[in-house]
Amino acid sequence: MAADRTRPIGVFDSGVGGLSVLRALQAELPLERFVYVADNGHAPYGERDDAHVLRRSHAIADYLIASHGIKALVVACNTATAAAIHALRTTYPDLPIIGIEPALKPAVALSKTGVIGVMATRGTLHSEKFRKLLSSLDGKGHFVLQACDGLADAIENSDNERVLGLCRSYTTGMGAFGTQAGQMDCLVLGCTHYSFAANVLQTLIGAEVPLLEGGVSVARQTRRLLEQLKPSSLGLPRPWSSAQSQAPIFYSTGKLELLESAVRRWLQMDDRATLLNV
Repeated sequence: MAADRTRPIGVFDSGVGGLSVLRALQAELPLERFVYVADNGHAPYGERDDAHVLRRSHAIADYLIASHGIKALVVACNTATAAAIHALRTTYPDLPIIGIEPALKPAVALSKTGVIGVMATRGTLHSEKFRKLLSSLDGKGHFVLQACDGLADAIENSDNERVLGLCRSYTTGMGAFGTQAGQMDCLVLGCTHYSFAANVLQTLIGAEVPLLEGGVSVARQTRRLLEQLKPSSLGLPRPWSSAQSQAPIFYSTGKLELLESAVRRWLQMDDRATLLNV
């Protein structure tokens, strides 16, 4: 049991977007160790077919299990969750695996106009998992779906001018945002990358329209699942504990500077990443 306390939690995404989930995980589980893999050498997932995403998800899971002995795996990518999480859970039945999905249910609960905007990758919107989620909410709201080709890539590369242009184009194309009848009064961010364009999006759609993302929910579910399965394995703060949080270990299958720059910018950490060939 004691060894479980030091085993890390694996987190992966197609690139830097999953850092928004990692940030939430660190806040929820401050004494846990994390290993983060950015698969930006094989991105963008959202514009690739399911077979590609499935292969990459298995390759990264295999690596994290074999090389780091992870005690849980967080799939911090909507596209990978939709394409691969069922297969991952079948392959690794004894490993807690937590995925992320667009926050449609919270949006339904929050919306007053009943009209909800959803920005996501094409891969997520076309996935069977998303269609099932949408079908389960039939009659509970009207969802305006927008495939945002290129936006995750622009965020990944910190191309601020392109991010602004794409966000403006997509939000304008979706229709009117606001609190009046017929307007979208919630915007669901269905890709973890989009959290890092939140300030741009908020300016474009208005401060009165909330942005909904899934990182906090994923972090809470990770904690609940680990507590249920093996409470003694959690690294949790205690009033008498002097333990300090540990910096995550970062890996990238692509350009290291992209991940390192994002870690500095969004996590305020100056950690180095290691190139990963899997």
